Amino acid sequence: MPRKISELIKDYIKAGATVDESSGKGSHRKIKHPNYPSMMILSGKAGADAKKYQERDLKNFLTQIENAD
Repeated sequence: MPRKISELIKDYIKAGATVDESSGKGSHRKIKHPNYPSMMILSGKAGADAKKYQERDLKNFLTQIENAD
């Protein structure tokens, strides 16, 4: 069973990222972290199932954050 978008958001916040839902368009969110070179965009409503590429993007994000510390 796939995880929900809200669970991915919690993981980003737990890693120290800021999630800006107000400046995105529709159900898109901008995710920023001081140790991550670029801004990420996460799409989908909070209750929707996460796509495989979104899970992969989160994993890559967390790996880069760990390596930057």
